[in-house]
Amino acid sequence: MSAGVHYLMTTLQLKGMASVLERELMRAEREGTSVSEVLERLLMEESRHRQEQSMAYRLRQARMPWDWSLESFPFQRQPGVSQAQIRQLASLAFLKRAENVVFIGNPGTGKTGLAIALLRQSLINQHRGRFYNAQDLMNELYASLADRSTSRLLKQLASYDLLVIDELGYLTLKPEQANAFFKLMDLRYGKKSTLITTNLDYPEWYELFQRKSLVEALLDRLQHLCTTIRISGPSLRAS
Repeated sequence: MSAGVHYLMTTLQLKGMASVLERELMRAEREGTSVSEVLERLLMEESRHRQEQSMAYRLRQARMPWDWSLESFPFQRQPGVSQAQIRQLASLAFLKRAENVVFIGNPGTGKTGLAIALLRQSLINQHRGRFYNAQDLMNELYASLADRSTSRLLKQLASYDLLVIDELGYLTLKPEQANAFFKLMDLRYGKKSTLITTNLDYPEWYELFQRKSLVEALLDRLQHLCTTIRISGPSLRAS
């Protein structure tokens, strides 16, 4: 009987149930388990399997460059970071409110590590997210202009529950890139959360984007619902 049931489960893509079918049937025969209990165990296994597959898919889509988490961040070595504040962010209440987070600090102070840790936390909690190096994002936006796929790309980027933009710093930007970036932030404003890491404090963004009116509009949207954390501690790479 199990061979036919196993075939049907495989055909119906019930891979979690199929993987434990023989074990559960043998257990039922040994323990005299009821049909309803066997069915419940099979369904629980299918649910667990699908959750694992969904998590694996979200991790692949997020494209995080390193496998970092809050547990791996060296809070004891970075006095410039409040562990309590980061743990508060890790509750992900800011995602529910579509608020932004900006980490400002010198290179090596842990901005990227914290950003990846919060992104991972959001993925674990079934949110969709994506990590981008700022230059790579700007290049992708610029390339989309050539094949007229900008609208489609912006729609995709605007849909992520959490978009991490890492190392928004001393970039060389074309006007088209600045415009596309502003459009992206405008699309996400009040709807989805964006996390930015940068070594530039807000007044320096005027020099980066080279357009006063655009920066004012950008900062107005970004800072309206935003937690800004300035990290003044030592470089973690030095020790």
